[in-house]
Amino acid sequence: MRRGKIEIKRIENTTTRQVTFSKRRNGLLKKTNELSVLCDAQIGLIAFSNTGKLFHYSSHPYRTHIMRHGHAHDQEDLLIEMAMLRHQNLSLEMGIQRYLGEGIAFLQYEELTKLEGELQSSVARVRKRQVYIYIYIHTHTCAFRSVFFSSSHSF
Repeated sequence: MRRGKIEIKRIENTTTRQVTFSKRRNGLLKKTNELSVLCDAQIGLIAFSNTGKLFHYSSHPYRTHIMRHGHAHDQEDLLIEMAMLRHQNLSLEMGIQRYLGEGIAFLQYEELTKLEGELQSSVARVRKRQVYIYIYIHTHTCAFRSVFFSSSHSF
């Protein structure tokens, strides 16, 4: 037996609308959990009822963040926080672009000097790590050769 398609429009009856919200919310939360488990996806889902009550699901990394906001904040606070997170994300993306040499045409001299210093510091750390690895490999290779090719391992 197949279910018939329903027309997607606002349900006028308040009780029916609330029951439908509850059933579909539970189904959505179940599907979100299944997607997270099956695909090892990190998912955060936030839903507000028409009364402003918050319902949420989050995979592990986001659980504490959403729980922190779940009961103490309302929808407006979450929207403000989302705007702040978007701004922070944009700033981080711009920083990455600058490190790649993109989007630097409008930087002031002081900003370019600061960026140059940060890049020089990064290059110095990379070179230090390269030297460490080279010395480590060289030391262990020489030690291996001396043990392997000693007189007790003659061919």
